[in-house]
Amino acid sequence: MEAIRKQASKLREQVARQQQAVMKQFGGGYGADGAFADEAEAQQHSKLEKLYISTRAAKHFQRDIVRGVEGYIVTGSKQVEIGNKLCEDGKKYGTENTCTSGSTLSKAALSFAKARSLMEKERVNLLKALGTQVAEPLRAMVMGAPLEDARHLAQRYDRMRQEAEAQAIEVSKRQMKLREASGNGDMISRLEAAETKLQELKSNMGVLGKEAVAAMTAVEAQQQRLTLQRLIALVESERNYHQRVLQNLDQLEREMVSERQRIEGAPPPVVESSMPPPPAYEEVNGIFMRNTVAELVETVEYFLAEAIQSYRAESDTELNLAAGDYIVVRKVSNNGWAEGECRGKAGWFPYDYIEKRERVLASKVGQVF
Repeated sequence: MEAIRKQASKLREQVARQQQAVMKQFGGGYGADGAFADEAEAQQHSKLEKLYISTRAAKHFQRDIVRGVEGYIVTGSKQVEIGNKLCEDGKKYGTENTCTSGSTLSKAALSFAKARSLMEKERVNLLKALGTQVAEPLRAMVMGAPLEDARHLAQRYDRMRQEAEAQAIEVSKRQMKLREASGNGDMISRLEAAETKLQELKSNMGVLGKEAVAAMTAVEAQQQRLTLQRLIALVESERNYHQRVLQNLDQLEREMVSERQRIEGAPPPVVESSMPPPPAYEEVNGIFMRNTVAELVETVEYFLAEAIQSYRAESDTELNLAAGDYIVVRKVSNNGWAEGECRGKAGWFPYDYIEKRERVLASKVGQVF
């Protein structure tokens, strides 16, 4: 359609140039001052073309916004569905969890489910606002009567202008024939009829052009105003949504962090152990003094190990360990205990709390000896 309009515009320009050439060559009543397209009409025509281009571009932009919002609503609805499912999963775990070491994760799951439910409700409200406050008003204007009526007026004016251009050329040809025929009465009457028709076309074209310009100007102003308002509504809706979601997330984070700090600050739970107590010994130059203890200890070569979890000593013969400590293991008993040295202290510790290592990081060497 656009290509056809451009081609028609080029043809009109060619016809106008031919008309001007004929008028310039033969003179007559439709010369520079009385020509078909005077300055006022040319300005009106130029303004109408600019208005047509402007309103068409605004219409396409409005349509793009509508399509974008509709796509956002579709994907947002799917996100609401996924979020609600995640909310249900968190609520189910929080109410049905039977963890024996505490209910911390259950509380966190319930808090998460509650916050997620609130956020999904906010998302639903956002999608409704985008549909009613942005997409629907713009869609109504794109498909509305004012724009179509104004465009029809502009198109009627364009067709009448083409007809007037053709009639002006017809008048110029009849003027030329009349000069050649030297006052033929029939030709004079035909020329007068052609001139009368041209004047009527020009008069009607002027009135219709003013109506079309006024209608297109009103539509352009309405497009600019309404589209800006809907864009502002879009931004405000999204801003309010994100502000409320952020408030929910901040509250949820504070609750979870507070619970985590409470757990980390609390003493570790007492775990009943079925392990026998470590062997009691007195170390003099690395030699065990009691035969009963020596019988329990397996002779091994020294090796390096890393603590994979912390251990708190319960007697003077045991060794405190922190996860990541390196220990020189000197003895391993057959009842689950090992003996070694870490940070200048020696003692017993559970063998399952360590893992053998072939090398030690340079930064950790000072912790071993």
